[in-house]
This record gives sequence, C-alpha cells and structure tokens, in this order.
Amino acid sequence: MESAKDTIIIVDDDYTNLVVAKNTLSKNYAVFTAPSGDKLFQFLEKVTPDLILLDIEMPEMDGYEVIKKLKNNEQTAHIPVIFLTAKIDPASEVKGLNLGAVDYITKPFSQELLSKRVDLHILFEKQKKELLNYSRDLEGEVSKKTKAVYELQDAILKTVAELVECRDSVTGGHIERTQRYLSLLLDFMVEHNAYAEEISKWDIGLLITSSQLHDVGKISIKDDILMKPGKLTDEEFEEMKKHAIFGMNIIKKIEENTTENKFLQYAEILAGSHHEQWDGNGYPFGLKGNDIPLHGRLMAIVDVYDALTNDRPYKKAFTHEESVEIIRNGMGTHFDPLIDKIFLTHEKEFKNIAISKNYFGVTGETRYTDNLASTLKVMANIVDTRGGEENSHTESVQHYLKIFMNALLSHERYKEKLAAWNTDLFLISAQLHDIGKIAVSDSILNKTGQLTEEELDDVKTHADFRVKIIQQIKENVYDESLLHHAEALVGSHHENWDGTGYPLGLKGKGIPLQGRVLAIVDVYESLVNDRPHRGKKTHKEAVEIIKNSSGTQFDPELVEVFLEHEKEFEETPA
Repeated sequence: MESAKDTIIIVDDDYTNLVVAKNTLSKNYAVFTAPSGDKLFQFLEKVTPDLILLDIEMPEMDGYEVIKKLKNNEQTAHIPVIFLTAKIDPASEVKGLNLGAVDYITKPFSQELLSKRVDLHILFEKQKKELLNYSRDLEGEVSKKTKAVYELQDAILKTVAELVECRDSVTGGHIERTQRYLSLLLDFMVEHNAYAEEISKWDIGLLITSSQLHDVGKISIKDDILMKPGKLTDEEFEEMKKHAIFGMNIIKKIEENTTENKFLQYAEILAGSHHEQWDGNGYPFGLKGNDIPLHGRLMAIVDVYDALTNDRPYKKAFTHEESVEIIRNGMGTHFDPLIDKIFLTHEKEFKNIAISKNYFGVTGETRYTDNLASTLKVMANIVDTRGGEENSHTESVQHYLKIFMNALLSHERYKEKLAAWNTDLFLISAQLHDIGKIAVSDSILNKTGQLTEEELDDVKTHADFRVKIIQQIKENVYDESLLHHAEALVGSHHENWDGTGYPLGLKGKGIPLQGRVLAIVDVYESLVNDRPHRGKKTHKEAVEIIKNSSGTQFDPELVEVFLEHEKEFEETPA
C-alpha cells in the first residue's frame, strides 16, 4: 500500500505563482493553495501541513505577520516555513530567518530549484521527527530499565538487611518497620518546615532505601553476643558497639570501587551515626548536638522506637505509650529536641504504622548499571566480611572470571552462546555466588581444622539458602531477567560434571554453563589463597589439581580452555 504523500500549502496572492508552484510539486506531494494569510489560517483549522511556502508581499496580512502568528501558536509553531519573495536584499532575508523561516527562495523561481529545496526540507523534517521519536522511545526504554534496576536494588538491599536480621532471630521485621517510620518522620519534618533547607537537598527515596543498611555492621558481631538471651556484660557491650564502625567500613570498601555511590554515602552516614546521642554520650565517635549528621539524628528516634516496642533477647516489648514516654524523657539528652518534639506531636501516627502490615515501597530513579553493581557488591562484601581470611574472595573471583570469559569468547565453540549473554551483568551477578554462606555459623565458617561430615553438610546448606535469597529478591522486582545469571550461578557452581556435586546432583551439560564456568574459577581462587583449614597452593599446583579433575568435577571442554590460558591466571588480581 502506497504511503500518504506529505502535505504542502502554498500561500501567495499571485494566481500565476500558485499554479506554477503547485504544478511543480504535485507529482510528489499533496499540494494546497491559499491566496492570503486569512485563507491559510482557515485551512489550518482542518489540516496540518508538513511545509508552508509563504509569500512575503501580500495585502492585508503580509508574510512577516503570518509567520509571527504561526510561531506564536503552539499548534502551528513546529511547521517549517519557506519564504517565496521578490525581495533580494540581505536585510529582508535576515528578518525572515529571525522570525523562524527555514529557507528563502526568490521569485521568479526555477521550478527545479523549488523542487529540490522542498525535497531537502521535507527530508530534513522527516529525519528530525524520526530522531525525536527515537529519542522519546529511548528515553522510555531507559526510564523503564532504570525503574526495573532501581526495584532490583531496593529488593537486594532489603534482602541484605533481612540477612543481617536472620542472625538475630528475635528482631525480624526491624528494617522494614524503621523504613516506614523514617519515611513518616521525614514527611512530618517537611510539614513543620524543620531543617527544611538541608532536607530539600536530599534524595528522600534513596535515603529511605539506604536506611535498610543502618545495622549492616552486625554481620561482623559474633553469634554468642548477637543472640545472647540475657544482658550483655560491659565487655560484650563494647564489642556490640563496634557494629557501627564495622558497618561504615563495609560500606566504605564498596564506595572505593564504584563511581556511582550516592546511595552508599547515605548508608555510610546512617550506619555510623544512628547511635550517637545529642548530649555526646553515644557511640562510636561521641559526637554532640548538630555535629551529629541529621540523617543519624532522625534514624536514632525511629530505631529506638522500634527497639522499645518489640521484643529483644534481653527484654519484652514496651507498650507504645511507655515507649513514647521514654523517648520524651530522652529529649535533649539522647535525641535532638526539635526532632523529638515533632515525633511526640505525631506519635499516634507512629502507633498506627506499628500495628499496620502494609508494606512501604520506595520509588525513584537512579543511574542503574553502577548502582546495581554497587548494591550487589554490598551483599558480596558482607559475605566476605564473615569469611575470615576470605575478605577478597569475591573481588578475586571476578578478576579471574573476567580472564576466563575473554578466553572463552576467543573460541568458536562458545562465541554464539556467550554472545547472547549480557557479560557485564554476568560479572556483576557473580558477586552473589556465595551469598548463602551468610547463614553458616561462625564456628563452622572460620574453623581452622578439617570439617566433620555434619559440619560439611551444614556448609552445603548455603547452596539451598542462596537460591532462596535470589527467589526472595525476584518476588520484589518487576524485571526478573536481571537475576537470570545470578540464579544460575548461585544454584549450580558446586555441581560436579560427574553428578556428585550439590545441591541437586546435576550432571554434565545438565549443569548451567554459568555454573560450570564459575566452578573452575571459584576452585582456582580458593586453591591459590589461604583458607582457615589449609595453606595456599602455588599456581602450578592449582592448575594440576584442576587438570586432574577434568571430567569428574569440571567440564572437560572448559578445562581445555582454562589450560590454554592458565598463564593469564598467574597474575595476582589488582
């Protein structure tokens, strides 16, 4: 089916000019004529042309007045206008161009020149529209992708926080509740115009999302202190207080490796300052008054309110009224007096949230690729922090994995398969491969001797646990495709080629390629580094072990590629 022709309107009070121009252009365009400016505007009520050819010297309303009226109307301002005129002085031409004309053709005009000029401007307008549409489509796609990854970031941070909570079986739900309280308190701060100038500079959505990491340092606290049912001794309490510094250090380490770290900056401030007190008696730095970051002063109230109104290993929950009275008594000593007053003014709303089960969701946008990498790195570093000598395991695995991926891409056998992968997302996702270790107890994870069969079985449970973690994240995101590689990696890199691995006993090419690739890299990295139960192997020894495990533990074809490029692995990760 032939596409509709582009529409042109010729405006000229000279009948001969109208006929000649129409005859010249009618072959390629739908051409309409108007003998005056008034007739043009009547015509524009029914049709929007792709181009207007406009005479300047016309009675009643000249071309300059017509173009001014066109450009001042939102409906017609975008229509390109070419002046047709006998005026040949530069001043007239400049005036027309300044008013918005796209070109200037003098009369009497050459029919061939007129045709070429019109063709050129019609083509230009089409390209401009296509570019605009492409830009809008691209913006929509970027916005949709950004939203999807932001949701993923939020879900991952939520899961990280819940992983911290899972080590303290009594305080489950603390993170979600404090998020909701913080959001409510910030609304009331804005309503009362309190600290308005500083708060107006914050990305509130990002701050609330980051608040999920305020207790991330607890991951470094020993089980016997974190889960102690009775009151802590002075020495134990001093150890517990270190979680604020641990949290800051975990987040700082991640910040050093990313350029997009705004949400981490919020997280670092919250982790390090929400236990400071207005009178200077808090920790970890003993900050006082306004020297305590406002983020931390806000978090302090919502954190204490939730702790008071819920059971803890060392106490039963207080009532809302009892908790409010404790916070009232802490005004000017524990808490910022202004924030405390606002909390007390609206304390009934906090009680309503405390008994509500509606989930609080944060929406917003951010630059997604770096933030996604940073978010996953949060989780990876938390796991590494619990791993004793394994503090750089995740980073080293990524280094070796990048070498191995480049090696595989140079082989015809893997080119087509890997071409369908988002390699960056694969490398980012690899940071989650050992996330399940967060559920393994300290005594097993850091044991210096050989594990018993029972302990080894306990370690193996981290494979099942990590799959559940990914599934939990998937439940909270719209675009599950972002977790495709992570799900394949966490569930299969301990499977063996001969079917003797775990957790599912998969065999041969029934094991996802992602897991078969990571298995070699993970074992190599483990062999060439110290572990609590053994010293490190040399590069040569590690290569020999992998070679001898070809066809049993590892995919033989992948081992061949590894052996071809093993010298590249000898370099120490940067």
